[in-house]
This record gives sequence, structure tokens and C-alpha cells, in this order.
Amino acid sequence: VIDLMSPHADRMSPVAAIPMHTPEEAIRHLEYAVGELGHKVVCMQGWIDRPIPAALEQSPGLAEYGTRLDYFGLDSEYDYDQVWAKCAELKVAPTFHSSSGLRAGRSVSNYTQNHIGSIAQAQEGLAKSLFFGGVTRRFPSLNFGFLECGAAWACSLFADIVGHYEKRTLAAMEYVDPANLDVDKLMQYFDDYADPFTKKHLDAARGYYTRDFYPLPEKDDFWKTGITDIHEIVDLFANRFYIGCEADDRSVAWAFNRKINPFGTAIRAMFGSDVGHWDVIDVGDVVVEARELVDDDLINTQDFKEFMFWNPVELHARVNPDFFKGTRVEAAVDDFLRSGRG
Repeated sequence: VIDLMSPHADRMSPVAAIPMHTPEEAIRHLEYAVGELGHKVVCMQGWIDRPIPAALEQSPGLAEYGTRLDYFGLDSEYDYDQVWAKCAELKVAPTFHSSSGLRAGRSVSNYTQNHIGSIAQAQEGLAKSLFFGGVTRRFPSLNFGFLECGAAWACSLFADIVGHYEKRTLAAMEYVDPANLDVDKLMQYFDDYADPFTKKHLDAARGYYTRDFYPLPEKDDFWKTGITDIHEIVDLFANRFYIGCEADDRSVAWAFNRKINPFGTAIRAMFGSDVGHWDVIDVGDVVVEARELVDDDLINTQDFKEFMFWNPVELHARVNPDFFKGTRVEAAVDDFLRSGRG
């Protein structure tokens, strides 16, 4: 592929596919693709189907039907930090294409039923795993690209993370920790104000509220992120995850709607048309169709510049400032990297 593309290197960069079944496998392929072949773009699997240990032990022949999804971050079977470290060393941004076909809502007869939302669903799981696993905290030189998935899920997830931070940090959990419940006082309220039926079952109610709750290994769901201020979510999520969108994806307007997104933040949506698939009927109309987002007053010209140019540049140039050297856009990229977003 390198040989095939080399005459067009000023306009096109081939992408190396990196398997992710184990960190060792991924590192081996990264070193070969980037170190030996000279690739500067890599695309990784977005998740791995892992057998559930109990299913594998009890029914080896049926274990493939009892699986879980491993997203390489939180609760992963392996430590993928060595993979992200290798990406930083080789100066390549991890990008992901999560296949469609996840379990929820699958049809045996309708492709469109299976396709709609499935890639977004998979990418959301990956983004959550990387974020809550603290990957963006530990590897500040890396941006992460999520391809062909639209921006709606990322906007919703960003808002949900902010909302959950307000309620699920260690300090906030003190308000809802069952261990802090004054059961005697609660029973007194029941005795004073409950209806006759409830009063007949106060012993059962007391047993419920005094039972042993499942002990959490860590009460603070955000502890691996290292976040101490809610505004850090912007840098560790919104400014590090770059979301690939088709030209006709109207969720791009949500990504740039700073009135809706928390803290006046824009999600880093980026143009990434899958021109080789059925998504595009006429290859010649793709960029024109993307511009319709401006023509229809869904985004402004500044947003369009970020969508088409700034965000794709930043995805790769954060870890490799020389990524665009020798390309048709080298001068424009250099100007942008010098001046920043302004």
C-alpha cells in the first residue's frame, strides 16, 4: 500500500490496520507498520469480544455465546498503557473504527436496523472506557480519533459525564452513601407518617436498610481520571476525542452548539467521509454537501473551518507536528500551528 500511495503522498496517506487482541500483538504491528513500513496513520479495533471466564470453564463449546466487550481502558483484561505509550513513542494518534453489529436491537433480516446507531454505540463504549480508565490523563501527548460514527453520541456523553461528576465524586457520594443513613431516624419517620400497610412491615424495612451492601472497591467513579475540578473534563474528554462525521451528518451542528454543550464547549467533530461505501452516492458532491451545514445556517463559517481543517490537523499534529510536511496543505498547517485557534 505504501508503494501504491507513494506517488500521491502529498495528498493521501495510507492507513495501517492494527489488531488489538493483546497489547503485545498491537505493539508488534505498530512497530512494523510505523517503524519499518513508514505509516504515519494507524486505525485500531474499537473493542474485542472476550469470553466470560465462567462460561469458558463450565461450557467451553458454548463460551463464544457468553462474551463481554473489552474496550482497552477501564476493566480491560490487559494493560493497554504500553500500547498508548508506543503510539506516543512512534508519534501516531490512535484512531478507531468500531464495527457495526453490537448486540442491542439486532435484526436477522434488516441491515439498516442493524447499521443505525451501532457504530456510535460501540464508539461510545470505547470513549467511556478510555476516559474513565484515565488514559487521556496519563498520555497527554495523544489525541484519539473515532471514525464514521457521527457526533451526537459524543455530545450526549460529554454532557452526561459532566452531570455525573456532580453526583458521583467522592464528596458528592457522601450524600447518598447507604453507610451514612440514620436508620433509626428513618424508621421513626415511617412510624410517624407512614400509611398503615407500611407500618405493618417496619421490621422488613429495617432489614432492608441495614443489610450489607456490596462493597465498592472505590467509591469515586472518577478516581482514575485524576480530576479534581469539573472543568478538567473539557480537556480530558472534549479536547482529546476527535469525532469523524459524514458530510450530511446534521449532528455536527450539535457538536458546535456551544449554548447546549457544557461550559460553552465545542465537541471536536471532523470531516471524514466514507466515500468508498454506499454512504456516498456521488463522490463529487461530498465537500459541497458538507458546506450545506453553513448554507442551512446550522453552523457558521468558523465552525466549518474547524470541522474541515483545524480538527483533522490537531488530531495528528498534537503528537506529530511534522505530520503534514511535504503535503499540499503544509503551509496552511504551519500557519495554524503557529497561531493556534486564536
